[in-house]
Amino acid sequence: MENLISTLRKYILLSIQGRGRGVGLLLLILSSCASIGSPDGGPYDETPPKVVECSPANKATANDKRKISILFDEYIKIENASEKVVVSPPQIEMPNIRAVGKRVKIDLFDSLQANTTYTVDFSDAIVDNNEGNPLGKYTYSFSTGETIDTMEVAGTVLNAENLEPVKGILVGLYAADSAFHDSLFTSQPLVRVARTNGSGQFTVKGVRPGSYRAFALQDMDGNYRFSQKSEMLAFDTTTISTSHRPDIRPDTLWTRDSTIQKIRMVPFIHYYPDNLVLRAFLETGQDKHLLKTERKTPESFTLYFTAPQDSLPRIEGIGFDADRVLLPEPSAKNDTVTYWITDTLVSYPDTLSFHLTYYETDSLGIDVLHTDSALELVAKTTHAKMEKERRKNSEDWLKQREKQLKKGRDVSNEENPYEVTYMTYQMKPSGTLDPNQNVTLTFSEPIARVDMEHIHFYQKVDSDYVEAPFLFQPVEGQIRQYRLYAEWEPTEKYQFVADSLAFLGVLGHYAKSIKSELRVRSLDEYGAIFVHLLGVEPSDSAQYLVELLNKSDKPVVQQTADGAGRADFFYLKPGEYYMRLIVDRNRNGKWDTGEYATMTPPEEVFYFPQPIPLRAKFEVEQDWNFRSIDMTKQKPKAITKQKADKEKTVKDKNWQREEEKKAMNGIKHFVR
Repeated sequence: MENLISTLRKYILLSIQGRGRGVGLLLLILSSCASIGSPDGGPYDETPPKVVECSPANKATANDKRKISILFDEYIKIENASEKVVVSPPQIEMPNIRAVGKRVKIDLFDSLQANTTYTVDFSDAIVDNNEGNPLGKYTYSFSTGETIDTMEVAGTVLNAENLEPVKGILVGLYAADSAFHDSLFTSQPLVRVARTNGSGQFTVKGVRPGSYRAFALQDMDGNYRFSQKSEMLAFDTTTISTSHRPDIRPDTLWTRDSTIQKIRMVPFIHYYPDNLVLRAFLETGQDKHLLKTERKTPESFTLYFTAPQDSLPRIEGIGFDADRVLLPEPSAKNDTVTYWITDTLVSYPDTLSFHLTYYETDSLGIDVLHTDSALELVAKTTHAKMEKERRKNSEDWLKQREKQLKKGRDVSNEENPYEVTYMTYQMKPSGTLDPNQNVTLTFSEPIARVDMEHIHFYQKVDSDYVEAPFLFQPVEGQIRQYRLYAEWEPTEKYQFVADSLAFLGVLGHYAKSIKSELRVRSLDEYGAIFVHLLGVEPSDSAQYLVELLNKSDKPVVQQTADGAGRADFFYLKPGEYYMRLIVDRNRNGKWDTGEYATMTPPEEVFYFPQPIPLRAKFEVEQDWNFRSIDMTKQKPKAITKQKADKEKTVKDKNWQREEEKKAMNGIKHFVR
């Protein structure tokens, strides 16, 4: 009975909030209950904690104490202290910040700097212990000098490549005086710091009036300076100057039913700059190390590196000639390399031994040649195990065949699939394709030979298939892929045929015969988008890459805008598209990151701020002035993965309980 009442209470609460469904049905189910009620435990505490006393006093001057105590009017706790609480100037030795009963206690272990303002920014981390009512954004400060610095610098940190807000990254300042130099970020800790929230926003507080340079750092080692390439960073090459002026802002008061009760204008001090945008990036040339080795099958093994390699590693076989036996299949950046063992005398033994030489980053950050001697790789699946499994499967197949024959089914001509090992393949696209697509075949092992006499291509004319012109060529840089090229005509049907002697792999396996039916979609199934970039100068040395994206923020197609800023997209399936622009400074056809040592910023990226709906047989003309919208407002929320932090508010539990009690009283009356 208690469980039913508890469930009913939940339905009532949902109904109060406008989300409940089926309460009436639940009332009918419980109509036989004798009584329904809940004890009243008194009103909930809806009052946020208040600061009663600080020692030293908040905004105290000439302070030399490193132990701080903040007293509240009730028991409190600190939520997500490591993420939200920031001490500035940054402390090399981690401060001890904790909640003890009604107090927050802070122990600073670094020596205090002379004539410096210290701030402890709690953000919204302080809440009362019972109901979690938030204190709100709270900052404690003191000065070791005679004055308190109160200037603030605010802005947003975005990922330079995709304009995602970067949460939890440090943002700091260096004074831009005569002592500033470009190596300061790598040699000295940041002077004042803050941390970004879920929207990538930050506010550096306690800033002395003056001029500064702003930086962001994903500090991996806690030294508050850029010291390793695995740290995301951002820098602004311009100098900013602090200022402030009186201002007013609207403060909206809401009723419980989410209607506006009152809008009042609240005076405040507006600190500038408040709109910095820092574009964070990872440098190329990450530290190079051998991450792992893997040999899933006897015929191949894979080397995984932590970063791209400038060249392939060198292998010296123990007991075999690596140059003759091994066929490398590297990834685009050489950070993953698969080696195919083309000699069965070398692949058959369970263990493969060799010396491996590759570039590795030493303790000084320099890439040097390193050799792993007598490296041994053992196949996870041995030849003996594979052969045993093959024989068992073959025997099972023969037994099933005998049963089928006894039942009178003619299966005498069926081939035993376990008698011969075939090379497998994948065809993409298969079945249907776009008029501007070509078909790619990816095989399970590198191709040693293609016999074109055993490959045919047909187009359907009336009810017959007739031979049609085609090209079948290897894909550049891919040892397991071939591509079928043809003059594809909308609505037409084609047939690709290859018999079992057409493809031979380097491991000695043939592919089974292929007979694939292909159909080209009708032009009526597509739409087109024509983009015109505004503000592009024909003399601009950069090129502009326009990408259409799907709802996962992944590129669907890319076009390079012409000299007039025009990019045309044909053969687009109906749907909703998003758009990104890359300002390709070095004209290499892709986005490039930045480099701090040369003060090279990452290439600029822009997003069209709304989706572009497209219907079949429609054409969309879209002008885009990509520099006219603030960068923090460009990326559509629908494809932004990093969502804003949920704002902490006082929970209106007393009102909810009163509404629930009214509903419960109505239920009692209904049941009786």
